[in-house]
Amino acid sequence: MTRTRQEKQGPEEEDALYARLKEYEGRPAATAGIGKDPVNEPMIRHWCEAMGDTNPAYTGPEAIAPPTMLQAWTMGGLSGHTSRSTAYEELLGLLDGAGYTSVVATDCEQEYLRPLRPGDRITFDALIESVSERKTTRLGTGHFVTTRMDVRVRGELAGTHRFRILKYAPAAVGRPTAEQRTGEREPGERGRKERERAEQAERELPRKQEQEQEQEQEREQEREQARGQGPERVGGAGADLGGRRPRPRPVVNRDNAGFWQGVAEHKLLIQRCAGCRKPRFPWLPGCNACGCQEWDTIEASGEGTVFSHVVMHHPPFPAFSASGEGGPYAVALIELAEGVRMVGNVVGVPYDKLRIGMPVRLEFLRTEPELVLPVFRGDEG
Repeated sequence: MTRTRQEKQGPEEEDALYARLKEYEGRPAATAGIGKDPVNEPMIRHWCEAMGDTNPAYTGPEAIAPPTMLQAWTMGGLSGHTSRSTAYEELLGLLDGAGYTSVVATDCEQEYLRPLRPGDRITFDALIESVSERKTTRLGTGHFVTTRMDVRVRGELAGTHRFRILKYAPAAVGRPTAEQRTGEREPGERGRKERERAEQAERELPRKQEQEQEQEQEREQEREQARGQGPERVGGAGADLGGRRPRPRPVVNRDNAGFWQGVAEHKLLIQRCAGCRKPRFPWLPGCNACGCQEWDTIEASGEGTVFSHVVMHHPPFPAFSASGEGGPYAVALIELAEGVRMVGNVVGVPYDKLRIGMPVRLEFLRTEPELVLPVFRGDEG
């Protein structure tokens, strides 16, 4: 069996590598960077339209930029970064040479010290704040690298942006043997039937949309009544989001129509590969582990835990917050008992009480007469 470069390294070699990585802490990651564009109204408008943010502070003669755009003004675009330091390139090259060739962004933290206004010219510097010891994650084994960027306008500190990536060697994905795949054609037949049902649902979608347009006035009246009474709760103890406005509708297509049909029936369906039997989510036309295009579905038990989460403070979005005023509200990555993960709202616990590892239970929330969504109820105990 072939061993990876990391498996071949002994403790002494790994310690030596880590010592070299630590030498880069405190060294510059970017120097004398200049934003490719000044803060400008078109980018602010596009951002607000994409985020659905109608805050009047971002329009008019006294407009400011949304604070969360801080990183946008420093990004290099398709042509890449020209201010990245030699030290940072050396650090990444050292990790690549050790076999940690993959990269994923894990999280960021921002601090806002003054508002940015159209016309402001951004300058920035960044340093390598820390390099972690070797860590093993579900993705693979590697090192977390954290950089901190200071963003300035005319020399005045406007904000800081702390950004963390994981440089890692991907975990080996086992492929099924021919013996393991023997007799697995039946799930493939079920997968074809699932796809046929999904295609049928897609064909029926235009007619459903037409019916929705014809009934728009009636639905609006029903929504007005729902705003006064709160959302209908279905499944389990119910999901109390207290929303007062309609939520964005999911995009239904050939690949995921079967999933949303299941949700409408209060079932959370997970795809399962007919070749390697690996469950997957979100729905895909083929297996990303073995490439097999045959699949069937299993119904999730509804049990899960919070794998990771964020608290959304801005922009305000009343449809998702418990208060109906726009925030803050929690969005979590839920690890289901079946081994897959999905993003969803966690209800039943205050946003600041949500914790990684907290057990949750699937529920279904009817936000409009025709729209049911899966949510998760947290358990503080």
